[in-house]
Amino acid sequence: MISKQKHSSQANFFFYLEDTLSSSHPLYILSNRIDWQSFEDAFSPLYCADNGRPAKPIRLMVGLLILKHLRNVSDESVVEQWTENLYYQYFCGLQQFSISPPCAASELTHFRNRIGESGIELIFKESIRVNGKDSDDSDVSVDTTVQEKNITFPTDSKLHKKIIKKCLGIAKKEKLTLRQTYTRTLKKLSVDQRFRNHPKNKGKARKADRKVRTIAGRLVRELIRKLGESSVYQESFALFLRVLAQKKNTKNKVYSLHEPEVVCISKGKEHKKFEFGNKASFVFTRNTGVLVGAMGFRNEFDGHTLQPALEQVGKLTGKSPKTAAVDRGYRGKTKIGETNILIPKPFNDKKQSKYEQKKLKKAHKQRAAIEPIIGHIKTDHRMGRNFYKGIIGDNINILLAASAFNFKRMMNKWKSSICQILNAFLSTLIFIWNQKFQKISLSKF
Repeated sequence: MISKQKHSSQANFFFYLEDTLSSSHPLYILSNRIDWQSFEDAFSPLYCADNGRPAKPIRLMVGLLILKHLRNVSDESVVEQWTENLYYQYFCGLQQFSISPPCAASELTHFRNRIGESGIELIFKESIRVNGKDSDDSDVSVDTTVQEKNITFPTDSKLHKKIIKKCLGIAKKEKLTLRQTYTRTLKKLSVDQRFRNHPKNKGKARKADRKVRTIAGRLVRELIRKLGESSVYQESFALFLRVLAQKKNTKNKVYSLHEPEVVCISKGKEHKKFEFGNKASFVFTRNTGVLVGAMGFRNEFDGHTLQPALEQVGKLTGKSPKTAAVDRGYRGKTKIGETNILIPKPFNDKKQSKYEQKKLKKAHKQRAAIEPIIGHIKTDHRMGRNFYKGIIGDNINILLAASAFNFKRMMNKWKSSICQILNAFLSTLIFIWNQKFQKISLSKF
């Protein structure tokens, strides 16, 4: 059930946060710039009107999601910090200081699932609006990166051992008696699998890998026979058999049992040849550096991600960009709708003037500015490793990270403008003091 609005006009014995906190603090300014009513209007229909326990306020939950990615903390940490930070509480809509936690950490997960990808996209749209005229730029740059999933580096032996562990867990839960649990055998095989890079141990390790795979297959087939085809574990068994059947050259491999949608992406990096997760596309304004587009893909060719990314920009900003500067990974398209695609290539002196060549060179130099922006999104706003589940979780994490970057950009801008005002005020005071001091010193003589 949706919570009732609390309107308190009566004077309180305790202090009000609005009167106590500094009005020049970036979080204070941001809380008054965001249109919270738009979230109330969009998310209120997702709740029941008069049935069930009252839910937490929508502004509180949206504010916690923004703060989580803005400060790069987990669900548990942002809930814990909320009780200690007055600015967090004011940002989430409170008027008086509260000593109790705002909600359980798990409620943030339920709220993300409730509003879905479209609700998170609304938060991203609001982050673009907060940036004002800076987001109104007809020239954009586009690039893709890999969002890594929270999985270990996958190997066949790891997956086979996990299958065995899950099969033994299912047998214990259903109280089934297996012919053999292979506990002692697996311990001996684990010893044989160590130090596989040593020339004398390679053959022994390969033999142990094959044996572990055989044991995993035996346990899966035995559980299928005993539980039948109508059991609730059929999807799990199908996934196990798919893992056991895949080979070196198999396409669409499974790299994780708890995240089977993860794909292996090679971006040509020297330090990290393969990354396991999904592809993320970002569009940012070339002259001001505001993110106006953020989308998740699986492992499509970069050129195929360009049209959906530009369509999202038109949907969120209300107009399509005139030019989009990209790298050579997007080759194949020169124009999409009303947007001209600028790809680096040798200049044609006969068809292009020196002015046009200089303009293109400048656009491609500015396009490189998206690389550090992607680096900040990964290190500062929780996109370096994605902890959300499934394909929807991939897209939600990308949108929230992009929203946090836009909000942080405006907070830094307000912070620098306040510093400039203070410096100007101090320099004026110093100038007046110097003038008065000179007059006093001259009058003495």
